[in-house]
Amino acid sequence: MHLNSYDDFTRLSEIVVGSAAHYLGHDRDLTFELFFHEAIGGYRSDWAYPRLAARSTGQAQRWKINQQYTEELHEDVENLATTLAALGITVHRPLPLPENAEPIGGLGWQAAPIPALNIRDNTLILGNEIIETAPAIRSRYLETRLLTPVFRRYFDTGARWSTMPRPTLTDTSFDLSYTRNTATTLGGPTEPITDPQPSPYDVGPEMMLDGAQVLRLGQDLIVNIAQDNHRLGADWLERHLAGRFRLHRVWRMADNHIDSMLLALKPGMFLARHAGLRDMLPDAFRTWRFIVPPEPDPGSFPAYTDTDLVLTSPYIDINVLSLDEQRVLVNTDCTGLIKTLENQRFTVIPVQHRHRRLFGGGFHCFTLDTCRTGGREDYR
Repeated sequence: MHLNSYDDFTRLSEIVVGSAAHYLGHDRDLTFELFFHEAIGGYRSDWAYPRLAARSTGQAQRWKINQQYTEELHEDVENLATTLAALGITVHRPLPLPENAEPIGGLGWQAAPIPALNIRDNTLILGNEIIETAPAIRSRYLETRLLTPVFRRYFDTGARWSTMPRPTLTDTSFDLSYTRNTATTLGGPTEPITDPQPSPYDVGPEMMLDGAQVLRLGQDLIVNIAQDNHRLGADWLERHLAGRFRLHRVWRMADNHIDSMLLALKPGMFLARHAGLRDMLPDAFRTWRFIVPPEPDPGSFPAYTDTDLVLTSPYIDINVLSLDEQRVLVNTDCTGLIKTLENQRFTVIPVQHRHRRLFGGGFHCFTLDTCRTGGREDYR
């Protein structure tokens, strides 16, 4: 059990699969609204989810999730873990969130925690180092504590274990500028966030950066920056990794995460939402081949009502998991993507994931690959 993960495409031997146990709802406070402000990432306002009409002074609105959907999510995540184990991959799991978990709190706020499901977000694995990144959503502030037993086992066998500075997460910790100018937003018409509440614990804008904002390519890291919190996080990461990795910044490829925009399937080949992403990349990676699947079929998604909180665009199924340079786990329902990859001579392993639009993640989000055969290669 030795940590070694520099990329997303060399042969996988160990992985952590998240947990959906006791996922009951969302705390819709400013941090949640800001994080998903442009998560539709695109071009049609009917993909947007219900916005809050108003915010009270620091009090979150609890948004419950249909119990059928949470049960089906749990089934699909457990099936994902079982599928990976059956393929000969060692699967590690986080601690499940306790049933009826007590609220967690910081300086001036409280939030109901959610399980460690989208575990790619708050952790970045770089070679033999675990980096706990700086969370941006209050309800996820202690999420990596559910992964502590796994991290400790890797640490005991020689892994490095680091943590980015933890933000205080008051309202004024956030760069809100890009939510106030609808001409520059990535998504469609959305409600601007204009009412941050003052706090005696304000320290100004803070670093926040998710692991899913980083595309790992051996020696090179492509980091998505959409606002000043991300810039500060990238500054910390670049200094922390000085002499070990080359960090390349891309500007607003997405509002936060880029792994439903661009993933490396193997050296020289990207899976991309659209071909225009090429122009956003560092010159050395613009020569790679771009595989662009067809537009998502609306009929491949469950039908939801206005009481269901849709968090992602239909492009979420680009969020695939590569087992090596040949085999790829893809959502069973995404037939266009499956056909595209098969035409490129990939071996597709279909796995069911029904409610990906409600829970903000796909197979790449749900997993944290900890052992792959690749090293700190130069893929430029």
